[in-house]
Amino acid sequence: MTETLLHQLRKRSQEEGFAKMGVCAPDAIPQAAERLAEYVDKGRHGQMGWMAERMHWRGNPAELWADAKSVVMLAEPYTPTHDPMAVLGQSDRGAISVYAQNRDYHDALKKRLKRVGRWLIEQAAGTEIKVFVDTAPVMEKPLGAAAGLGWQGKHTNLVSGDLGNWFFLGAIFTTLDFTKDKAGTDRCGSCRACLDICPTKAFPAPYQLDARRCISYLTIEHKGPVDEELRALMGNRIYGCDDCLAVCPWNKFAVAAHEVGYHAREELKAPKLAELARLDDAAFRVFFSKSPVKRIGRNQFVRNVLYAIGNSGDVSLKTVASELMHDEDPTVVDAATWAEARL
Repeated sequence: MTETLLHQLRKRSQEEGFAKMGVCAPDAIPQAAERLAEYVDKGRHGQMGWMAERMHWRGNPAELWADAKSVVMLAEPYTPTHDPMAVLGQSDRGAISVYAQNRDYHDALKKRLKRVGRWLIEQAAGTEIKVFVDTAPVMEKPLGAAAGLGWQGKHTNLVSGDLGNWFFLGAIFTTLDFTKDKAGTDRCGSCRACLDICPTKAFPAPYQLDARRCISYLTIEHKGPVDEELRALMGNRIYGCDDCLAVCPWNKFAVAAHEVGYHAREELKAPKLAELARLDDAAFRVFFSKSPVKRIGRNQFVRNVLYAIGNSGDVSLKTVASELMHDEDPTVVDAATWAEARL
């Protein structure tokens, strides 16, 4: 019965748009707790205090829900149809991470996971489930590797031999005791592409990330002014960074995104810095409605845009920076002053 149901579950997940499914035990990542503790002890989590909270759950998913017998991990592609690196050569434009060029993936992915979960409950009376998408104390990448979806590459992201690394992860914890899949095997070999391309050298060593130097962290999670040394290295990346993902050679096996909401909005592929810098709070909220970009707020976003303007070398943008030197937000003023001086 359980094996038949597992086979049907794989088929059902594909019908919902998931490209790959794997199963592991809740206690399948015994090394996670120690690695997380070391990461936090070294301060590499920066201002992300939530990483240090409830570490006993993050490090041991079995403690998150004692009744769970299996963790079903699902991968959903968001593969771009354009070259995400092309915009980096356009100094008057801003680079927004591929995953944020349309709707917030949390909503779409969680709805799809819940549909799969409800189907599972309908098939096996008495079954209980819990669905997680990125916002709970669940370490999806190690669990994804343990479930056989792939392996954590040298850039610490999950890589799949048949999906590349452009995919989101979702988890369904269940009381059903499914047969577990074989964990993924590291196939990075001697490749260093993701490590060598990082503009800020955020990887102290292969398989290690110092978030405090990561552009994704700096543009999204870091509050207040960014160190000037790092500002100059951020280029025109204004929300996230895809460099280490984009250069992965395994992307030659990437598959198209099933969810239309992941297809990039044309105006977010290479938006003009001058127009973004002039957004007030209301205009910012409208422009980024339903986008994950909205969560960082107008002030932090404009801070990022001003760093990009300062790095542009485009003197025609100096006026834009000057206009914001009297903004109500002190961090924006600091960024505008820096950008104006750079130009």
